[in-house]
Amino acid sequence: MLKWANLFPKNIKHQHLLVFFFIYRKAIYFYKMILITGASGLVGLHLIKQLSEEEIPIRALYHSSIPKFLDGTIEKNIEWFQCDLLDIISLEIAFASITHVYHCAAIISYDKRLHEKMKEINIEGTANVVNFSIEKNIQKLIHVSSIAAVGKEVDGNVITEKTEWVKDGNTSAYSESKFFGEMEVFRGIGEGLNAAIINPAIILGEGNWDKSSSNLFKIVHAEFPYFTNGASAWVDVKDVVKAMILLMKSEINNQRFILSAGNFSFKEIFTMMAQSMNKKPPYKFAARWMTELVWRLTYIESIITGKVATISKETAHSAQQISNYDNSKFLKQFPDFKYEKIGITIDRIGKNFVS
Repeated sequence: MLKWANLFPKNIKHQHLLVFFFIYRKAIYFYKMILITGASGLVGLHLIKQLSEEEIPIRALYHSSIPKFLDGTIEKNIEWFQCDLLDIISLEIAFASITHVYHCAAIISYDKRLHEKMKEINIEGTANVVNFSIEKNIQKLIHVSSIAAVGKEVDGNVITEKTEWVKDGNTSAYSESKFFGEMEVFRGIGEGLNAAIINPAIILGEGNWDKSSSNLFKIVHAEFPYFTNGASAWVDVKDVVKAMILLMKSEINNQRFILSAGNFSFKEIFTMMAQSMNKKPPYKFAARWMTELVWRLTYIESIITGKVATISKETAHSAQQISNYDNSKFLKQFPDFKYEKIGITIDRIGKNFVS
């Protein structure tokens, strides 16, 4: 039978064994495994690429399929794990040996048929992640929310993290789901969880061109001619990921941060997208009455054809609304952090789309 002492040289002293023992225990204590929910999404994939450089083991959760465009170098550090956030049993397995959590998973949809499912994943799913983070003594959780969970201001007044969220007739189911998802995180914080929340602006990045904001490049590439007077905040996915990692490594807890490279009109953004792909920029102004008519016609078409409506009541309203977000809170906490200029971001992504 192999004795524990035989693992060491014969001439080693007992006090040295004690030193080895405490070093071993300390190494085990600091050993980290990171859990990323929604790892196959836009933010999750870019987060994996960034974290893989630090050679920390990653357990990446996906719902339906593993992305195929990650190269072998990145995948060496990844353990892909299929998991439904509503499945308590598989989620408990996913949390085994985890010390830190990036919660990126969410459904983004303005299709009425997906509203209930979206609320389940974005609220109940987040509650399950929070509960296991508390139960498993997770050291820290970073929750990816959205500016959709931040309150609104009229007439272009500045929106901050303190702006009160109020539900009204134009509040989307997505906004509601992300707001109440945040409430689950704050509930966890009240129960002793170390956590911080990010509220990214509209995220731009290379990814699935048929989903999320990446689909905007596909629309502009087809030379969609219309623009509105609306404006919102925008941010590079790479900056979102850098901010998440900075927050995870910091001592900051119990706070939320708007992440934005700046506020731009939809016309400005679409024009930059068109130029990056050598396409004709939008040139026809769509008045409010036009967008109101279009979303109704699109809704009727979706009922008849069964296809997802490309424009909803909520998106039609936001396309005409000027929203001005303040990004200063995060920059005050991390004064060395620099956002990429949105024009450079769009140029990079546009060239990637047409390549």
